[in-house]
Amino acid sequence: MSNMDMQLHDYLINNLCAISDEWLAQRIEEKGSIYSVDAGETAETKLREQNRLTNLAVASSLLGEQGDFEKNKEQWALIVAKSRVSSNTPIHEVLDALSKVRKTYWSFIVKFVELKGDEVTRADLLKWGITIHEAFDRLTVSFSEMYYQVMDNRLSAQLQLIEELGTPIIKVNESVGVLPLVGDIDTLRAQKFLEDVPARCTEQHIEHLFIDLSGVSIIDTMVAHQIFRSTQILKLLGIKSTITGIRPEIAQTAVQLGLNFSQIDTFSSLQQALENGFRIIKDK
Repeated sequence: MSNMDMQLHDYLINNLCAISDEWLAQRIEEKGSIYSVDAGETAETKLREQNRLTNLAVASSLLGEQGDFEKNKEQWALIVAKSRVSSNTPIHEVLDALSKVRKTYWSFIVKFVELKGDEVTRADLLKWGITIHEAFDRLTVSFSEMYYQVMDNRLSAQLQLIEELGTPIIKVNESVGVLPLVGDIDTLRAQKFLEDVPARCTEQHIEHLFIDLSGVSIIDTMVAHQIFRSTQILKLLGIKSTITGIRPEIAQTAVQLGLNFSQIDTFSSLQQALENGFRIIKDK
């Protein structure tokens, strides 16, 4: 690292606020975007602080091995990625903003060169060009990776919640539960049903499960088979199954498949099943 490198580094650090000001001044009105000029004071404060981290990271790249570029890069990528995912900002908007930051940053390097005049050599300019642009490229890659990771974690959590809501077991008392199924049940959802319901019944100490199908519009042959298998697994676990709300077309599908539901109590409605005992007090 040369003395001129250090001087440029110090110049950029001393102008962190000015770089942010010039970058923020380029904003235009973009409906719904955190980068919009009318996004509000809170958004501007957040952008200013995050841009400061950007500028610090890039400036540290000029210090070579003595700098903390890698540490600053990772910290910046995590903070900005979480922020942009939280604000539902598309990744292309972030990359466009980074491009503008790069241009603004380089304009301050030009100002430094003009200030120093002949003290800056062609070799200095070439080295700074390579270093600064590589730093921004690495920031872009780190952000993209972190954005994907944060978004993937968020989607995984949402998918898990959806899956849990897809097979909700409602406990009626200490040993009786109701599983109301609603909507279309495709093969994937039926497979999750087969995998999750026995385990949840065991965890919740369910001894008798009412599976209500009145909210299910369509069940194909594969799904009917999976539900039948689930009742067999529950039986092996010592858990009694009662199926309610079976539509005529669903019953017909089961018969065509040769599925024997004769050992499973079935009722036309959940209300009818509950009114027939099973340790449930009738709701009068």
